[in-house]
Amino acid sequence: MDRLTAFGLVAVSLMLLFYALEARSRWFTLGFAGACALGSTYGFLQGAWPFGLVEGVWSLVALAKWLRRA
Repeated sequence: MDRLTAFGLVAVSLMLLFYALEARSRWFTLGFAGACALGSTYGFLQGAWPFGLVEGVWSLVALAKWLRRA
């Protein structure tokens, strides 16, 4: 497994973890937003720009949700 693949695995694993814990604290929502940003970065780095674009949008949606829950 190369470093880029490992980075992608960590990013999507964190997305899953933070999404599962989102109801417990608004800070997990912020973590989910950050993990989506990492997933977006991975998508663009590996050349799958549609994945990178969608994950970037999810990051913004989660960030807006975090701000609303404040």
